[in-house]
Amino acid sequence: MANSVLIPTLVIGAGAWGSALAIAMARNGHEVLLWGRNTDHLKAMQQSHSNERYLPNVPFPASLEVVTDLAQAIQHAKHVLVSVPSSAFSGMLETIKPMLKPGTPISWATKGLTPDTGRFLYDTAADILGENHPLAVISGPSFAMEVAKDLPTAMTVASKDPAFFQDLAAAMHRPTLRVYTTSDVQGVQVGGTVKNVLAIGAGISDGLGYGANARAALITRGMAEILRFAASLGAETETMIGLSGVGDVILTCTDNQSRNRQLGLAIGRGLTVEQAVAEVGKTVEGMNAAREVLMRAKQAGIEMPIVEQVYKILFEGHDPRQAVQALLCREQKPETSR
Repeated sequence: MANSVLIPTLVIGAGAWGSALAIAMARNGHEVLLWGRNTDHLKAMQQSHSNERYLPNVPFPASLEVVTDLAQAIQHAKHVLVSVPSSAFSGMLETIKPMLKPGTPISWATKGLTPDTGRFLYDTAADILGENHPLAVISGPSFAMEVAKDLPTAMTVASKDPAFFQDLAAAMHRPTLRVYTTSDVQGVQVGGTVKNVLAIGAGISDGLGYGANARAALITRGMAEILRFAASLGAETETMIGLSGVGDVILTCTDNQSRNRQLGLAIGRGLTVEQAVAEVGKTVEGMNAAREVLMRAKQAGIEMPIVEQVYKILFEGHDPRQAVQALLCREQKPETSR
């Protein structure tokens, strides 16, 4: 089998995204193990050989096996791919650390920052796992259901270890899934995190009925915020105007498959934040990201007015219409400065 260096792969996290990535790799003929916390859910997937809860009507390839014994699966795997919410990311790494074989490569499709600290997940993973495990970040632009349905998609894999990102890209790459690689880990993380906050903002604007002009302005000025934030962290501009930057921003801000956009739409229609979260019914990464990104931006002295207004709506009870007005009433200035 081609590219057997990372095979078998264990995917931790049996939600939509983890399952979609497991399906994509298994379609290449690779042995893939899928594990999640909910034993009843795992048993249901074993019986149906599909994930009807998150990816209905998408059968698993023959080489994808749902497993219930995490420790045994880790011992069998040559690569571990983590797909859990950012709030559970560090805890999951702490759990699997004593089970890992030396040198096992770890990748993740989780987007966001470590809660309360505002640290990027790559830094958190390096601290927890040490220097013995190659690390990689998997990012979009991509929706889980479209990957699961084998629709044409492009993705990005970022790592400071070129051999690892090449192996991972090769394992995932297929006729309908084009995988690009980069060493700009920071840039990929910035794009994957801030775009969720902007998608909430775009959803709020559309939910209020403000139209396509407002959405286009919000996306464009949101990209300006991303670029300022990324530059302060040493990320590369090319990354921010690429797939994991502007590509992911366009995807999540404009399509209703985005949970973050769904949350914003519900708030714009007049639901409270709590009601909107309940309506979405799934993890909305942009909520925690709004808090953590704003904290990091203030520490760096970076202005991110859209992120700030989204934060105030989510956590300080600000009226969405007043938040938009606050953005419109900011001091007039040139679009770019030299």
